[in-house]
Amino acid sequence: MSDSTSTPMTKVLIYGGKTGWIGGLMADLVKEKGIDLVLGEARIENREALEKEISTVSPSHVLMAAGITGRPNIDWCEDHKPETIRTNVIGTLNVADICNSHNIHCTVYATGCIFKYDDAHPLGSGVGFLEEAEPNFAESFYSETKGYMEQMLKCYDTCLILRVRMPISDDLFHRNFVTKIVKYERVVNIPNSMTVLTEMLPASLAMAKKGLTGVYNFTNPGVISHNEVLDLYTKYIDPTYTYKNFTVDEQAKVIKAGRSNNELDTTKLIKDMPEDVVINDIKTACDLCFQRMKVNLTKMGWLPNNLPKEFVRA
Repeated sequence: MSDSTSTPMTKVLIYGGKTGWIGGLMADLVKEKGIDLVLGEARIENREALEKEISTVSPSHVLMAAGITGRPNIDWCEDHKPETIRTNVIGTLNVADICNSHNIHCTVYATGCIFKYDDAHPLGSGVGFLEEAEPNFAESFYSETKGYMEQMLKCYDTCLILRVRMPISDDLFHRNFVTKIVKYERVVNIPNSMTVLTEMLPASLAMAKKGLTGVYNFTNPGVISHNEVLDLYTKYIDPTYTYKNFTVDEQAKVIKAGRSNNELDTTKLIKDMPEDVVINDIKTACDLCFQRMKVNLTKMGWLPNNLPKEFVRA
């Protein structure tokens, strides 16, 4: 299920486009392309309202970017399991199922945080998890729900499932992976597959236009470590910034839920990507992202010497 019949992208309906991070960025991209855009109003857990809206709007494509990750992080989901299920499971299935019944292409921005390094995919080996791999990480409720959601979503012929990981953007938006780890006093230092949104989100639109379906590891090729990301932050954003490392065992003492660390194989993604789409390896993509971030923050007046206090070490 890599290629379905391509339908011209004439009208896009986005769920998560009004208040969501990725949904909002996708809405901007769709508008830039001059494509008719509708931001979903219905609550995705309300099937009746959702069915009515999708039928009324009659989109050529649906982008499903609504979901709960928790604030400030996925630990929130450990104490709010019914709410997490309602949106991440029931809501997502509603969207995929209704789209399938109407033969509408549906792109789901899912997660690749459903794996952890194991004997077959050792840390540092360069052997990444393939799209066919079954989840082996359920140490957080968030990842547990996402893991069994993927197995169900694969049943829908009109569904494109994108495994996003540790998303990075060229700003300091609070959902940005960089923003999160910059604020921590200590970080683990583990190479991971990550998704630089500036490059990858336009790619997702191209994939939807092409009619691709099924599961894709949706990360830039290769891995990058927490330290390498923070070193780029120091190089381009704040030369005075410092950080300390701690072990996974030490980290476990200060968080409620475990964290996924893995490498995803991007061979299928690169092979099926439309020819005019360029995706850099993760280290190149991150370097370019921080260069853009420096320009953006300078325009905002945050650089060179006016970063908000939350980003400045005491």
